Amino acid sequence: MPARSCLTIAALALCCNSAGAQQPFYAGKQLTILVNYDAGGPTDLEARLLSRHIGRHLAGNPRVIVQNMGGAAGLIGTKYLGEIAPRDGTMLGYFTGATQRYVSNPERFNVDFRTYEFIAVLPSGRIHFMRTDVRPGIKRATDVVKGENIVVGGLGPQQPKDMAMRLTLDMLGARYSYVTGYNSSALAMIALQRGEISYYADSPPLYKTKIAPEVKAGTLIPVFYDPGFDGKNFSVPAYMKDLAILPFHELHKSIKGTMPSGPLWEAYKSMLLVNGTMYRMLTLPPGAPRDAVNTLRGAVAKLATDKAYLDEAIKLMGDVPEYVTSAKLNDDVRAALSIDPKLKAFMDAYAKRAK
Repeated sequence: MPARSCLTIAALALCCNSAGAQQPFYAGKQLTILVNYDAGGPTDLEARLLSRHIGRHLAGNPRVIVQNMGGAAGLIGTKYLGEIAPRDGTMLGYFTGATQRYVSNPERFNVDFRTYEFIAVLPSGRIHFMRTDVRPGIKRATDVVKGENIVVGGLGPQQPKDMAMRLTLDMLGARYSYVTGYNSSALAMIALQRGEISYYADSPPLYKTKIAPEVKAGTLIPVFYDPGFDGKNFSVPAYMKDLAILPFHELHKSIKGTMPSGPLWEAYKSMLLVNGTMYRMLTLPPGAPRDAVNTLRGAVAKLATDKAYLDEAIKLMGDVPEYVTSAKLNDDVRAALSIDPKLKAFMDAYAKRAK
């Protein structure tokens, strides 16, 4: 073969190899967003919003779909991602409460949750609310301690939301019964509307779109919200600044005259520290390709300036999810996934006492 022909073939091969190396990671692929709760709840709502917009920021323009895998208060979907899901970057978990479940029950994870590849976290919290027709009639937040037939609805005894509702009501000395086992917030909200339960808590997007109209109509009333907490100081989350609702510790002071204290208070603060900074989480399974991790982190960051995404979020939820992502997110999350053994033992026993 002439030398010139050999050089030409070699050059073509080099070009082809370079083109292949530069191929966007998600080109020709499908990205599945796995939600650890059933369809219709706030986690699902946010994940589907994300699915409609994140593709624009992923080079290669992959198809993006959502898959729901609820059960065991979010644990089934969370474990599936680490134990069974493909580790090639094509399945992204969108989870609520996963961090607290790991902190409280690491033994239930066959694959250590700390080995997952964390893409972004969503600092958030909950607003607690109740029906106004609870005897003898609830006219203001402080009346919660007067309620005679409060029925708290939950997703599971060890679920962070359930723990927060029970811990705070116990600190206030409220009288209540507890009904758990709803597979999603959507089902719990139906139960609230039917009067099967009378007390619940959920995220700001759900509150602003579903609860606020009922508050205006006089059928529901906000009781308090879970404040931000960095381990030392409490803060007012951005979503609360236009709402006239007290944080829990201020409501406690208005009812009891003092700041909360004791083991229930320490357990609640621990939950605020973990869930307040990592309430929802976007994560890939352990061992996912570094290209997938970096690409997804970059795409999530770009949503903060995506006008179409921001406009739909405001229209759909009345607020915009504020995702936090960085190159050192794995280190930050893994450092936070720890708890004092004595406090963990107390919280385990408390969850088992749910009735």
